[in-house]
Amino acid sequence: MSSFLQTSLSHQNFHSFTMLFFTIFPLLLSLLFIIKKWYFNTKKNSPPSPPRFPLLGNLHQLGLFPHRTLQTLSHKYGPLMLLYFGKVPVLVVSSSDAASKVMKTHDLVFSDRPQRKIFDIMLYGSKDVASCAYGEYWRQVRSLSVLHLLSNKRVQSYRRVREEETSRMMEHINKSTSCVNLSELCSRITNDITCRVTLGKRYGEEGGVFPELMLEFGELLGSFFIGDYIPWLNWLGKVNGFYSRAEKVAKHLDDFFEEVIEDHISGSRFDRDVSVDSEESDDFVDILLSVQKSNAIGFSIDRTAIKGLLLDMFAAGTDTTYTVLEWAMTELLRHQTVMQKLQDEVRNVVGNKTQVTEEDLVNMNYLKAVIKETLRLHVPIPLLVPRKSMEDIKVNGYDIAAGTQVIVNAWAIARDPSIWDEPLEFKPERFMNSSIDFKGFDFELIPFGAGRRGCPGLLFAIAVNELVLANLVYHFHWKLPNGVAGEDLDMSEVVSFTCHRKYPLIAIPTKYEKNEENQRGKSIM
Repeated sequence: MSSFLQTSLSHQNFHSFTMLFFTIFPLLLSLLFIIKKWYFNTKKNSPPSPPRFPLLGNLHQLGLFPHRTLQTLSHKYGPLMLLYFGKVPVLVVSSSDAASKVMKTHDLVFSDRPQRKIFDIMLYGSKDVASCAYGEYWRQVRSLSVLHLLSNKRVQSYRRVREEETSRMMEHINKSTSCVNLSELCSRITNDITCRVTLGKRYGEEGGVFPELMLEFGELLGSFFIGDYIPWLNWLGKVNGFYSRAEKVAKHLDDFFEEVIEDHISGSRFDRDVSVDSEESDDFVDILLSVQKSNAIGFSIDRTAIKGLLLDMFAAGTDTTYTVLEWAMTELLRHQTVMQKLQDEVRNVVGNKTQVTEEDLVNMNYLKAVIKETLRLHVPIPLLVPRKSMEDIKVNGYDIAAGTQVIVNAWAIARDPSIWDEPLEFKPERFMNSSIDFKGFDFELIPFGAGRRGCPGLLFAIAVNELVLANLVYHFHWKLPNGVAGEDLDMSEVVSFTCHRKYPLIAIPTKYEKNEENQRGKSIM
């Protein structure tokens, strides 16, 4: 009996021990795992990071002008700075050297894009070339854009469109009896050129809504929404109407592009503004439909891909281009000495011709310096389109985890006093004897980005900017209304998809007469 009780008790003790072991052991393993993870995380050499709030992280520090706020923070925490938007780690790059590491040395690792709700709504599920994830689809549509739509040969084939629209703009200004709204005119000409090149004719005239749609599109695309970083607050986008507004604009744009594509397929479009006597004059819709039909590039593209590429063209080809023209004229009005020097160059090169043509631009070095200086001081997209790391990597000795979003502050780099002499001053002369360019090889000046995700529309944008600006200063003298001095011109900015003037640029044009120099010479005699 005693032996039976002892055996029974030993079984009970063993059962209790077993239960205790299988209860405590997983807890011990979990605790060890947490301790190990904490230990190794503390051993990682993360970039400097400012203190953050629970849940919000550093979101509260962005303010109305994130490019300025991040520049200020970088002065304290360094050119590679780690922030947290909610729980999402965000690496902020604020020096040319660090930008080179991200967009050149480790370009492949940082070639992905973070997913954003607004991109999915407005950019066909992020199927456009700018926002789509890195991979085979991106390689295909990028190749299509670079080789068939935005190559140097293709851009040059639209020279006549640019020259005709520029002449049309000059005629409009010449008929004005007083002030002109340069902001509106610059926006209009970039829209008209892009429409003709992309869709085959102008849109938005006589009460059309296309320019207004693109304006709202840019505002929404540049909006920051907290639900991307704190998912449980995503419901705010529905309550405040943000998502419904974005869906409405996306629907209007989709209907518009559908109608344009159907008109091209049926051949029913009319009043085309580009000639059809050679395939080089075909607009982008023609080219994309031809590629789709012939499968000329080795892979098939569907209607969604076509619309995504067309939308990219407008997003990158209108707002950013007109912004550069607007800021260039702003700075010229503020710096009359620079204006006079540019006018002298343009008028000397053009000679007795009635307008500036693209052949003349080759010899206008100061014009190119003015464009570069405008792009430096007023980067159209101050914080380049964000990237995302695809794997763990070290940059400048810091550990960057896979999935970290990367923001390159091109605005801060372009105003870095360690690179630029008097960085806040508008001085085109700094580029007259400098090899620094904006084509993505010199990381001191990267308004179009660099590397795999650099903007493929660079040549298109510069061709428009140079021709329009040269004609504006060639045909007219310019001054501010009401006797306002250049140094008193309001320079307030507003940030949406691009960083443009808060208030329209209003100026008074006076027609330039070719005999002015002769008359001036006679009076001196």
